[in-house]
Amino acid sequence: MNWNFKKTSLTQSSLVLIAPFFLWGTSMVAMKGVIPNTTPLFMAGVRLLPAGLLVLAVAAILGRSQPKGLKAWLWIGLFALLDGAMFQGFLSEGLVRTGAGLGSTIIDSQPLAVALLSSWLFGEVIGLWGWLGLIVGIVGISLIGLPDEWFLSGFPAESFLSSFSWESLFNSGEWLMLLASLSMAVGTVSIRYVCRHCDPVVATGWHMVLGGLPLFVLSGMYESQQWTNIHLDGWLAIAYSTIFGSAIAYGVFFVLASQGNLTSLSALTFLTPVFALSFGKFFLAEVLSPLQWIGVCLTLVSIYLINQREKIAPLLRSLKFIPSFLSSEKAEYR
Repeated sequence: MNWNFKKTSLTQSSLVLIAPFFLWGTSMVAMKGVIPNTTPLFMAGVRLLPAGLLVLAVAAILGRSQPKGLKAWLWIGLFALLDGAMFQGFLSEGLVRTGAGLGSTIIDSQPLAVALLSSWLFGEVIGLWGWLGLIVGIVGISLIGLPDEWFLSGFPAESFLSSFSWESLFNSGEWLMLLASLSMAVGTVSIRYVCRHCDPVVATGWHMVLGGLPLFVLSGMYESQQWTNIHLDGWLAIAYSTIFGSAIAYGVFFVLASQGNLTSLSALTFLTPVFALSFGKFFLAEVLSPLQWIGVCLTLVSIYLINQREKIAPLLRSLKFIPSFLSSEKAEYR
């Protein structure tokens, strides 16, 4: 299966490409029962700092070089602020104020921002089929995460607008989740600049350590009883989320982001709610509605459209399914 990435030993494996999103999705299921027993900033810090130390330990064993020079540390610091402290902080606080379905839908819309930034900064070609795939993906994750009633009876725009106020904007879970999504998108794009000055594995470890420190500081200042109500099964879920959902998932993701097409990689984020729903159904007996199943199918279609976008147009043109002017897209996909 060709996922439209550079042919390196790492990116040749489809399992490796899917691994971060599988681990993030299953981590959401693992953490679902722990969130009511802890506090958001403490949870965000636990997901970052220990995982970062683990990544740095592995990097040292592998003989990866440490950052050298002020410019390298400045880029790592910016990376830590964006994808570490801001993303995890906004995400954890947003989950307290909004439903998991709506929150995950907003988070997983970040491939749109990544596609726009990658096209502008790196000249990545998206094309007609890529944009169609992104739109289909947004529709798919919306069907997965948003209430069925919104689609069956119409979006409650009037009640939403009547309850909106600028004063309560930063208390809005939806707004915080949107900020988390944008932070992750900008952080994903920034890895290209970070890796010009530092090894991607080492940068990933340091950005998690430096991003986790302020979260623990803020937790100590404004939160209490962070771990008193967590039992053994909760600590096991935290361990899985930290080791697999953070250390391994982030390490693989940012190594891939430093090498391949960011639009294609980021589009695989649409798989995260699919894995979360699937394992939630298996382990937590959660039931998917017919609309959610449609959303799962549309999500998979969107990923195919985005990652095969440079081949679809020539194929359809050869089969005379579309006019030539609709398939005259650039053939270069960096």
